[in-house]
Amino acid sequence: MIRILMGLIVAHFAGTAWAQESPPASPDNGNKLTLSVSPYVQHFKLDGDYDYVWLVGIEREHPNGKLDGLAFFNNSFGQPSVYVFPWGGVYKGIYGIPELSFKWTAGLFYGYVDEYQDRVPLNYKGFSPAVNVALAWQFTPVWAGQVTLAGSFLMFQVNMTLK
Repeated sequence: MIRILMGLIVAHFAGTAWAQESPPASPDNGNKLTLSVSPYVQHFKLDGDYDYVWLVGIEREHPNGKLDGLAFFNNSFGQPSVYVFPWGGVYKGIYGIPELSFKWTAGLFYGYVDEYQDRVPLNYKGFSPAVNVALAWQFTPVWAGQVTLAGSFLMFQVNMTLK
């Protein structure tokens, strides 16, 4: 639990330190919805035991830079899983580059069960806390690419802004 708490604190302050300016408020003062799809994951440990991982998710960015959302995915062991993240943040303009942003999310995973329950920390009957960090590049106002550090792998994502 200490590692998760420290991860949240570091993610918050790292994003704030890297950001050159606060996120601008959207003209209609509304939330921005983003659809995320991950076609590829690179595991750090290649033990040949992993199944194909995919993810489809929706993320809501509030005008103040807060993030929350939901993602459905097939985990590394072929089990249907879900990640609910009610906490998160986005920091735009990292290193003075307008297209580059840093994101963090925190929430709860469900899906690592049976013989794979010990593959994620603090798992209880398939539920476990999670903290993820990512770097995103905004290619156009609608399309972005993102690399997420999620546990023991890097997840490559394509993001499409819906609103």
